Amino acid sequence: MTNIGIAGIGFMGWIHYLAYQRTADARLAAICEVNPKRLAGDWRDIKGNFGPPGEEVDVSGLARYDNFDALVADPKIDVVDICLPPSAHAAAAIKALEHGKHVFCEKPMALTTEECDQMVQAADRAGKLIMIGHVLPMHVQYQFARAAATDGRYGKLRGGYFRRVISDPLWLKDFYDPTLVGGPLLDLHIHDAHFIRLLFGMPRFVTSRGRMRGAVVEYCNSFFEFEDPDLVVSATSGVIHQQGRPFDHGYEIHFEKATLLFEFAVYGDAGKQLMPLTVLDDAGDVIEPEIGASDEITPFAAEIREMLDAIQAGRPSPILGGSLARDAIVLCHKQTEAVRERKTIPI
Repeated sequence: MTNIGIAGIGFMGWIHYLAYQRTADARLAAICEVNPKRLAGDWRDIKGNFGPPGEEVDVSGLARYDNFDALVADPKIDVVDICLPPSAHAAAAIKALEHGKHVFCEKPMALTTEECDQMVQAADRAGKLIMIGHVLPMHVQYQFARAAATDGRYGKLRGGYFRRVISDPLWLKDFYDPTLVGGPLLDLHIHDAHFIRLLFGMPRFVTSRGRMRGAVVEYCNSFFEFEDPDLVVSATSGVIHQQGRPFDHGYEIHFEKATLLFEFAVYGDAGKQLMPLTVLDDAGDVIEPEIGASDEITPFAAEIREMLDAIQAGRPSPILGGSLARDAIVLCHKQTEAVRERKTIPI
């Protein structure tokens, strides 16, 4: 049994809590939270843009800490699950690693490439694993695409288009602060940057055009160039100013023998499958593959399963590994540079 301590009981801490309830060989043993109400188990004020609202939780069986030093000093904790604000990720992860804990940290890994490098180096020194909560590859539609790219069922990858756009998150006061949250690219597009890196490898150049809001990109279109000139990969991400469509994401991924399509959006309060996962094959058929049932917590439970498997095997996760997450941060910063300078940027 792997003992987990969650640091930070906000929206993502709540979602991780729900995911641990579905994981047989992970035991949530401790929580760390500075808010005394939440530390006592009253999570009813937690709300997010998906999943159920917070509830009252029985925390009587958990060790409870109101400071991070006490959590990482607990000898019973094997993994520190960091659900703190992005600006706190690097320092918290490094401290936990130095105390001999594995680290599972919510995305984005950190706000700067330098911090990411320090986190990876700290894990290497400690002989522990650092894994970043990039949950997108665990969604069934993205699992299907990743499996197709891995097993070659549709031939060679030829490229793809990725989209992730939200309404302005007015409830996040620090969203556009590059020193606290990082803005739309580091908070939102980071999902697709990670998935692009996972599918296609690291690009050589990026060209991005978009709008800035202060020091961060508000909205942009990006084109990625790879060593293979036949790979055509692009992405759109950012914020619109109308509140009627709070979320939209999807892809069109091209293989030699098929094209995969998917798009989901929220209009008002209702989610809609604008395009269910669909395969256009080279025989002219239109196929909706069976991908199984999934709810909003399922991908997070799968993410935790991947984290536990890596720890039990004693090897970095090929999906959640720190070096891969670090590369996604690099891609976001290079896109910001390309928008700001209005030119193609080497990576």
